[in-house]
Formats: sequence, C-alpha cells, structure tokens
Amino acid sequence: MTTQVNAENSVAAPDAQQVSDYLSSHPEFFDNYPELLATLQLSHPSGTAVSLIERQVQVLRDQNQDLKKRLLELVDVARDNDRLSERVHRLTLDLLRAGSLSELIDSLGHSLRNEFMADAMVLHLPALDESTLRESGAKLLQIDDALKALLPTPLVDNKPQCGRLKREQAEFLFGDQAAAIESCAVIPLGDHGCAGLLSIGSREVNRFNPCMGTLFLSHLGELIAQLLAIYTR
Repeated sequence: MTTQVNAENSVAAPDAQQVSDYLSSHPEFFDNYPELLATLQLSHPSGTAVSLIERQVQVLRDQNQDLKKRLLELVDVARDNDRLSERVHRLTLDLLRAGSLSELIDSLGHSLRNEFMADAMVLHLPALDESTLRESGAKLLQIDDALKALLPTPLVDNKPQCGRLKREQAEFLFGDQAAAIESCAVIPLGDHGCAGLLSIGSREVNRFNPCMGTLFLSHLGELIAQLLAIYTR
C-alpha cells in the first residue's frame, strides 16, 4: 500500500507549458469534455469574470485591430512608394533632357530641391579643369587615403551614407553651407566614387537617417554616373 501511494505521489503534475502544448496540439479537447468549460474561470481586464467565448471574441477583436493597423501601414508605404516612383521618373526625364554638364547639374539641383525637398546639393567631380568647374558649379574631387578615412562609407564601402555628419565631413562636402546642414545623403558616383560624389543636404535632423533605405539613392548614383560619362569625356 505504501509503495503504491509513493508511486502515485512521484508522478509530477504537468506544468503550464505542457498543458498549453497539449491543448495547442488537441484543439478538439473541449469538444470531448464540454463539462470542463463550465468550470473555467477567466478574468477580464476590468476585474469582472467573463466566459471563455467572451474572452475569445475579445482576443479576435484585438487581433483584427492589429491586422487592420498593419494593413493601413502597408497601404501608406505603397502610396509613398508610388509617389517616389513618380518623382524619380520625372527626375530621370529631366536629366536625360540635359545637353551639357552645366544643364545636367542645374536640372539635378532643381529636381532635388523641388521634388525631394533638398536644401542643398553639391557635386564633387574628378579630373575637371577650373573653367568647367566654375561654369558647372561642381567642386573638384581628389580621392586619397585621407579622404577615404574621412568618408569611408561612400569611398571604401561603396554605399550611400545617410545621417548626421561630423563637422569635418560637412565642411568638406558643403563648404559655406555646412553649418545649416543637419542631415545628409552622400552618394558615390561610379565604383567607390571614381566618377564623383553627390551630396544632398537638409536642415531637418531626421530627413536622412542611417536606418532609411538607400536603393533609390544607389540607383540615382548609377544614373548620374552614366550621364557624367557622356558630358565629361
């Protein structure tokens, strides 16, 4: 008798996770034992007791609200992408209409300021004579180890850099406008900036940030690099 009692006591009761796993694997359990439903006790956030069905309905309502919220967020993203696609299309057409390097840079600056709300735009281009630089408004770019150390993301990693700039970076890229620039996108043109750098500045701190997507910026850099190859031969 004592042995039997000890054996029964040695059988551990299932813990909450085991019960949860079992019910998840056997959703028909309460169909087979409907009398158990009457014994279940659930508390409502207000402190009053509710039935299992009422709690299930509330859970489904909450899930439905979450799904609606996520759907609206996806719709907003889709609309933003549509608007961005339209602006990129217009910018591309404007750049293709340019007939010279000066027209290309003027068209790019106009589109970035009016279509993309940029507050500043500067192009640094390599191997241009002083006359061309003066006429186009571009700045001379000479890539060396010091500049790679200053701007490693676009010149070493070959990726657009977005976010706030260090003082030395802002002064190099924007010159006299540096103090007004709160955030910036720096885009390499060509492989590791071999065709130049495009810097787009904003007075808004969060206009460009390190978490934003850079696919559009990369595509813009590729487009400009191809057009520059035409006008700087």
